Amino acid sequence: MMLGVGLDSDGHKRVTTGDNFALVGGSKDTHEQMTEKAIKITEKLKQKGKRLEEVSRQEFDDIAHAVGLHKHDPQAN
Repeated sequence: MMLGVGLDSDGHKRVTTGDNFALVGGSKDTHEQMTEKAIKITEKLKQKGKRLEEVSRQEFDDIAHAVGLHKHDPQAN
């Protein structure tokens, strides 16, 4: 299960769920971006004929990167 948490807010409560994801919070723009990325990841998994729990961490990272997500490196701060 992918979990997305939007940390900004515009006063509205937002919750979106799918087969592989649950998204909560965020401004309208943030929540829409999270939803778009989660749906794209789900579509990529379907194209590969795999479920989320069947992909390795590296394969998930590659898919996430392909849809525009980038890993945060805490040591870069």
